Amino acid sequence: MRAVVYDRYGPPDVLRIENVPKPSPAARQVLVKIAATSVNLSDWETLRGSPLYSRVGGLRSPARRTLGSDIAGWVDAVGPAVTRFRPGDEVYGDNLMLKGGFAEYAVAPESVLTHKPAALTFAEVSTIPQAGVIAWQGTDGAAAGKRVLINGAGGGSGAFAIQLAKRLGAEVTGVDNAGKLDFMRSAGADRVIDYRGQDFTRSGPYDLILDLVAHRSVFAYRRALAPGGRYRCVGGSVPALLRVLTIGAAAGRLTRRRLGVLAVKEGPAHFEPVAGLCATGDLAIHIDRSFTLDEVPEALAHVGEGRALGKVVVTVN
Repeated sequence: MRAVVYDRYGPPDVLRIENVPKPSPAARQVLVKIAATSVNLSDWETLRGSPLYSRVGGLRSPARRTLGSDIAGWVDAVGPAVTRFRPGDEVYGDNLMLKGGFAEYAVAPESVLTHKPAALTFAEVSTIPQAGVIAWQGTDGAAAGKRVLINGAGGGSGAFAIQLAKRLGAEVTGVDNAGKLDFMRSAGADRVIDYRGQDFTRSGPYDLILDLVAHRSVFAYRRALAPGGRYRCVGGSVPALLRVLTIGAAAGRLTRRRLGVLAVKEGPAHFEPVAGLCATGDLAIHIDRSFTLDEVPEALAHVGEGRALGKVVVTVN
C-alpha cells in the first residue's frame, strides 16, 4: 500500500511516499481502508518534533513513521475479539496512539472508532474527533451573559468552539491573525482581534478563555480574566504550559480566578455529541482545503504555518 512516511523530525520535505506492507489487525484492532484523514496541529508538531511533548515515545526519531490520527473510512478487516464492527462498516475516530492515517490503510483499536453518521461525508467526519472534542470540552461553562475569548479561533478547534459557545448564548471574541478575521466573524464571533496588532490580554475582562496556542505570561492571562473567570489552555509552548501548570494555579487562586491546562478526554463518547450536532446541521463544518496523499507535505505546511481557515483534509480513496 502507499503511505506517507518519515524517519526523522524536520520540515515537510522529510516526508515521502513509500510502498509499505498492508498492516494486519491484532486482537481488538480494526483495519480501516482510509477515505479521509484531517490534519491537526498535533500532526505538524509531531512532524517537527517540537514542542518537546510531541516526541513522547520517540525522543530521537519518530515513534510512528506515518502521521494522521483523525481517520475515516471503511472497515477492511477485524482482529480477534472485535465485536462492534464488521468489514464494510463506515467508521471514523481519533487514532492518536497508532496514527497512520496518511496512508491507504491504517490499524486502529476498536475502542477509538465509531460508526459514521449517514448524513456526513467521510471528509466531514474526519474533521471532528480531535478538534471537536477540544472545542466541546474547552467551552464547557459558556452560557448566556458570559464573555468568552478563544485564542487561535481561526483553526479547526477554534471554528467549532466559536459556534459551540454561541449556541450556549455567550458573547464570543475570536483571536487570530489578520487573514482570519472575516472567517471568525463568519463562524459567529461577535468580536475579532488580530493578535499581531492588539494584545488580547489587555481587553476584556472575560469569564472564560480557551487558549489553543498558549505563549504568554500567566499573569497576562490572569489580567484578562474577570473575578471568578476560568482560563484553559491546550497546546502552545512547553514553557507556557509549565507556567500554567505550576504558577497558574496559585496565582489564580489568590484572585478568585482559575488557570489550568485542559485535560482532554478522548474517545467516541466525547466526540459523538459534536458529530450529532453536525449531522443535524446545528453545527457547521468548515473545510478550508482538501489535499491528496501525494500533497500531504503541503497540507501539513498549510496548517502548521497558520494559513488554514477551519480544517484541512487529506482524501485517500
